[in-house]
Amino acid sequence: MKKQKSVKASFTTMTELVLPNDTNTLNNLMGGRMMHWLDIVSAISAQKHSNRMVVTASVDNVSFKNSIKLGSVVTLEAQVTRAFNSSIEVHVNVYAEDIPSGTKVKSNEAFLTFVAVDQSGNPIDVPDAIPETEEDMRLYEGALRRRQLRLVLAGRMKPEEAVELKSIFNLQQG
Repeated sequence: MKKQKSVKASFTTMTELVLPNDTNTLNNLMGGRMMHWLDIVSAISAQKHSNRMVVTASVDNVSFKNSIKLGSVVTLEAQVTRAFNSSIEVHVNVYAEDIPSGTKVKSNEAFLTFVAVDQSGNPIDVPDAIPETEEDMRLYEGALRRRQLRLVLAGRMKPEEAVELKSIFNLQQG
């Protein structure tokens, strides 16, 4: 029987301070710096789940809802949503806090996928991810659709084979 692990065991928090070197000419956090932090926190989460080295396979979506100003405290919260054979999807929420004003807003959200590898760099099986809360279940169920979309966009799956995507678009067999 395949090993199983709760998704909450992968929960990872990372906190960063936005410094001048992290900002653009408008004194807002640069998107590239945000992506760097997203990659780090989500890789740690995937490693916690797999107990293996992981490599970034894809970044599905990084949405920028609010700009993050110089001096803000940024908190990134990552957790595995679902694991497949050797791949692991991780969801990250990002919050920006202006401590002097006492405000905190959700600024970003992202999905990243990692592949667990052995010492030679070959993919290796990972434990199944077990969701516990309603939110865990929602993310777990959506992970299969997101995976199929990733595979179709990468040319690794034919659109007609993506049965989970068909179900949400009510696509007919051609």
